[in-house]
Amino acid sequence: MVRCELRVIYGDTDQMGVVYYANYLRWFEAGRTEFLRAKGLSYSEFESREKLILPVAEAGVNYLQPARYDDLVAVETSLVLARRASARFEYAVKRGDDLLATGFTVHACVDGNGRIRRLPDDFAVRMKAGEGIA
Repeated sequence: MVRCELRVIYGDTDQMGVVYYANYLRWFEAGRTEFLRAKGLSYSEFESREKLILPVAEAGVNYLQPARYDDLVAVETSLVLARRASARFEYAVKRGDDLLATGFTVHACVDGNGRIRRLPDDFAVRMKAGEGIA
């Protein structure tokens, strides 16, 4: 699990002062990017070196408590499943000890033409390190 802290900016909130629901997906992306970086690989490096991309194929969010303007939130990101050509990340968004939301994203591994490709072996090994998954 990798933890990434973010400050809620005014532009993240709706008219009621609550974080707009779609922004949690942006936060998941920030958490996932930091997860990759913590594993020693930037996403841009992965794209340029491997000539592959990892588009989101599925996403889900469970909203438990609202986040508000100026809250300091933490996104905890874990890789829970790495298959031949896909990966599933799970997220927990917290404010202190309060769990605000949980969610997941599933990513396909595709080439520049949108064809499904196998995840590179070194990528899967590096991402799984210390995550307790197969």
